[in-house]
Amino acid sequence: MAGGTILIADDDAAIRTVLSQALGRAGFDVRTCGNAATLWRWVSQGDGDLVVTDVMMPDENGFELLPRIQRIRPDLPVVVMSAQNTLLTAITATERGAYEYLPKPFDLNELVAIARRALSSPRAAAPPAKDEEDATRLPLIGRSPAMQDVYRVMARLMGTDLTVLITGESGTGKELVARALHDYGKRKRGPFVAVNMAAIPRELIESDLFGHEKGAFTGASARTIGRFEQAEGGTLFLDEIGDMPIEAQTRLLRVLQQGEYTAVGGRHVIRTNVRIIAATNRDLRQLAQQGLFREDLYYRLNVVPLRLPPLRERSEDIPDLMRHFLAAVAAQGLPRKAIDAEALERLKRHGWPGNVRELENLAQRLAALHAEEVINARIIDQELDLPKARIEGGSDERDSVTVAVERHLQQLFNEMPPGELPEDGLYDRILEQVERPLLTAVLAISRGNQIRAAKLLGLNRNTLRKKLRALDIALVRSLK
Repeated sequence: MAGGTILIADDDAAIRTVLSQALGRAGFDVRTCGNAATLWRWVSQGDGDLVVTDVMMPDENGFELLPRIQRIRPDLPVVVMSAQNTLLTAITATERGAYEYLPKPFDLNELVAIARRALSSPRAAAPPAKDEEDATRLPLIGRSPAMQDVYRVMARLMGTDLTVLITGESGTGKELVARALHDYGKRKRGPFVAVNMAAIPRELIESDLFGHEKGAFTGASARTIGRFEQAEGGTLFLDEIGDMPIEAQTRLLRVLQQGEYTAVGGRHVIRTNVRIIAATNRDLRQLAQQGLFREDLYYRLNVVPLRLPPLRERSEDIPDLMRHFLAAVAAQGLPRKAIDAEALERLKRHGWPGNVRELENLAQRLAALHAEEVINARIIDQELDLPKARIEGGSDERDSVTVAVERHLQQLFNEMPPGELPEDGLYDRILEQVERPLLTAVLAISRGNQIRAAKLLGLNRNTLRKKLRALDIALVRSLK
């Protein structure tokens, strides 16, 4: 027998029966009720070794009950269930002292495992409950199982200063997660400073992060504070950490190990009190194996790994996300739009190489460019440029190149900040990206014979030579 009595409170009789049977088969004694009043009476009488309660009950919200349970029985673990599966639900459960939060529907085996864990180890008193946050201010959208896993990890991190490494493709919302960890955490009254490593010239990164003294280098006419000093007492978010030069990595490692650093050109040691959250869309472990990223720094950053799923892995969240974005652009003064069911299905079948950022950009275009009040599938196909063959899953070899270029361009545009455009000369840059692999591949299959390669390409031999020189494509490389 597992031992221990579990008190279950849920206003749904079917759920009470299923939970009671599962926990009973696992060897627990189980008592069930359908309201908060009965649960409170049992708890106040000293009954039960574990509570499993729903949030929404007919007479009282389960979150309101949690602080009262903590006051009279601080060692009684409480597992909270909820169908309102948002980040704020997970945060509230953690802040109010819940032992665990389970979004409905959940695996019964997971509940049994949680019950065994809760009843087999001593439990410290929960921290005091914080003021309830504004439930209308959702930092993240999505109720999919993949996002529930993210919410539960985030909720556990809110009351800590642990270093977090957020991984995920571009456009998945890594900075949103970092800001939520700050805004709902213990450092929320301090500054949140975000730095994109890829956007800073490599030779200036150390100065940008740690500041510099007057005369430290040419042009350093005055002492300048760095991002660490700006973030003092708060959170420093280092985005695209995989692009940080090795020299700056060494300085960052010292901060994480010793909590101190020196400004560029300085001698005075500066103590720092900053929480580090890093993010990357690259494989840092692989970079470390290639010698491009310090392995010891990787382990210092990867204290708590948090992977954000790409949008294609949580397509069930797309309707909620699209409605949220359409409401947001309407609040900015653009026409309010609705979207029909068929159009939503089209969106769910799209690959979304640009992830959530691409979906947000689409919502802005739909509101700005289309007069229809209800967005239909035809409009979606037009905006996503989905020919019938591609919608039905068909494709040919020639189309695959076009699709690849389209995706590359779409991702490029999606990664641009709102309202900004790429640098001038885009045509030549994209043309070079297509020409280089094409010419290299043709030279390889022609075994370096430029006459044969020119014929295959349909080019004059002199024209091919000029292109090879312009693109700096070495003949010896083509012979490999």
